Amino acid sequence: MNNNITLKKQTKTILSIAAIAAILVLVYLTDDMGGNPMLITVIEKGAVYALVAASMNLLNGFTGLFSLGQAGFMLIGAYSYAIFTIPKNSHAAVYQYFDGGAIQWSIVEILESKMGIFGHYLGMLIPMIFAGLFVALIAYLIGIPVLRLKSDYLAIATLGFAEILRAFFQWNTLGPITNASNVLRKYTVYNNAVFPVIIAGLCIAFIVLLINSTYGRAFRAIRDDEIAAEAMGVNLFKHKELAFVISSFFAGIGGALLAMFQTTINATPFATTMTYEILLMVVIGGIGSITGSVIAAFLFTACSEWWLRGLDSGTWLGITSPLFRAGFRKVVFAVIIMLIVLFAAQGIMGTKEFSWDGFINWFRNLPANLKAWPEKHKAKSEAKKNEKAAVKAAKIKAKEDKKNSEAKRASGEKLFTPLETFDHVVVFDKEGK
Repeated sequence: MNNNITLKKQTKTILSIAAIAAILVLVYLTDDMGGNPMLITVIEKGAVYALVAASMNLLNGFTGLFSLGQAGFMLIGAYSYAIFTIPKNSHAAVYQYFDGGAIQWSIVEILESKMGIFGHYLGMLIPMIFAGLFVALIAYLIGIPVLRLKSDYLAIATLGFAEILRAFFQWNTLGPITNASNVLRKYTVYNNAVFPVIIAGLCIAFIVLLINSTYGRAFRAIRDDEIAAEAMGVNLFKHKELAFVISSFFAGIGGALLAMFQTTINATPFATTMTYEILLMVVIGGIGSITGSVIAAFLFTACSEWWLRGLDSGTWLGITSPLFRAGFRKVVFAVIIMLIVLFAAQGIMGTKEFSWDGFINWFRNLPANLKAWPEKHKAKSEAKKNEKAAVKAAKIKAKEDKKNSEAKRASGEKLFTPLETFDHVVVFDKEGK
């Protein structure tokens, strides 16, 4: 008997609004009241990486384009935001080797002087949106030649472009704008962790709406079978370019948020390692699941920034050991990732998404599932045992058949009865007579 329930659309909407409001209130109070600093770090950085992982999943998981250029696009977004929000009085200190830089004004200061606190936040949003649009433009230009490649060739090409962009931003000739290989600092940052959570949440919501639209269905069709998608009227290059540009736009937004989180920006950390970390989040969460990407981003950040930190300092969970030394955290983290990949090949969520129906029914059926688990485990073990026994019996029979065949061949006995042959030709007429 199926005890699952299906909620009304209105009920789901109310639950979603209530859950979002509760999360935002908790995040605001935790940060405002000076809660655990490591928890705040996980919330802020996790929100940024959740957005970037979701944008990468849109391209890799839902469109089937294996791109490795996210770090380069985040770099452009981070610099685009920081350059236009450095206060006028700070330019001389930041661009000390380039006579104060070429851009000696701040959008935040201009709007804040005219509109107050509203202008302050608007001055943060405008450079952020500009960063995303500028990244989208660069992605559009890169996509024209690159998206004609497939599979590993596309990955290598996008990875190469990301490395070229990193070197380009460190070029001394661009120093008056990018500060070359020096650090960009003193730009405007947010005051509470609720800001990146809201921005990332809105962007991820847009990605989810896009995936569930006709464009999203076209993306999935391209991923599943390009020939069939083209036969159904899907313009392959147009939709690949669209997915590439949108994914890059949100990577640029993520780069701007990362710049605010770090409070300083330099091109060096935006290397291939960052792209691999984002790809790892996508794989762990489930390729083709936005929910999985979000969950994996927060779990990845929590493990790397908080839960396993004690392994580098000598004491973890009250346990002291000489093995716990600098770098041991990464060893344990790598082992955890290997176990996840081995025992959950489809990732945490696979291709599934969060739903209130599934969430509530999981809790409703949890007692029954726990009660039935021993029997299910016993039946599963019995099935495996029978399967092994059948395989063993088949091997024994195969050995016996081989032994009997060899004995017959040795005695000269025929192993099969030959077909009867004729020395004349039989001709049939049209009626088969």
